[in-house]
Amino acid sequence: MEIAEAAAAAVAAAVTEKELEFLQELGQVAFLPVARKMGDPEPVYLEEGEGKREEYSLLLQCLEKKGLISLDYDKPLRGMAAEAYSAYPILGSMGLTERGQKVLEMLGYQ
Repeated sequence: MEIAEAAAAAVAAAVTEKELEFLQELGQVAFLPVARKMGDPEPVYLEEGEGKREEYSLLLQCLEKKGLISLDYDKPLRGMAAEAYSAYPILGSMGLTERGQKVLEMLGYQ
């Protein structure tokens, strides 16, 4: 097993059920919207509603820290629900990283 695969295997073992569900969703749709406020690095994902904003913010930060997703604020999605994100002037998108794809493959989801 090469080093990248060994690292992906170690990360796969540490992925929570909620993280895995979100990775699977990203594996199916490729990109999802993300936003943030000026001067605030906390990512915002509102597709599940404002009531889950903090939960998803923490989830996204954990997945990014593990190297499984990429949050790109210079690549907003076209057709993004602009009204839902109107309080967040910095719009972007997120997607799986190569490592995230490998984790899904190792777990048999792609």
